[in-house]
Amino acid sequence: MDSPATAATVTTGPAFRDATEADVDALVALVESAYRGDSSRAGWTTEADLLEGRRTDPEGVLEVIESPDSRLLTVERDGAIIACCQLEHRGDHAYFGMFAVSPTLQGGGLGKAVIAEAERTAHETWGVKEMHMTVISVRDDLIAWYERRGYRRTGQMSPFPYGDERFGIPQRDDLQFELLVKPLV
Repeated sequence: MDSPATAATVTTGPAFRDATEADVDALVALVESAYRGDSSRAGWTTEADLLEGRRTDPEGVLEVIESPDSRLLTVERDGAIIACCQLEHRGDHAYFGMFAVSPTLQGGGLGKAVIAEAERTAHETWGVKEMHMTVISVRDDLIAWYERRGYRRTGQMSPFPYGDERFGIPQRDDLQFELLVKPLV
């Protein structure tokens, strides 16, 4: 007969909520761990071979939290922030960005749940009919993942901000962003 689980061993499922100012340091650490440095190599979303330096900073995260047209959706499990994404209302569409899942939890379906909740939230909150995002165009695996979620490549490119270290220090000279779009209705 199985023994009942004790409170110390019970884990709760992920809980979605809007970020607060108190979350800034944890969110910066999460985003950095998912994209930069050796810790990011534990997951598959690393940009460590493309960019060095920081991916975000406390000021940028706080700006998203405080913006009236943005929401920074966080995912908590057992009191720890394990994933996040930015939603920004831009007229007839929403922008999806600052998407991060803890590297040790990648590949288990959490990212799919986060993006589905983000799409639902953007549609219900703002009534938008499309979600837009930009992805570094050489990130073929990541773009393919988004395509499996219903996003389509537009071919619309925008330049990478070379020389602006707030976006990282590029390790190659062919970086640019491609716009991906998904209808939400």
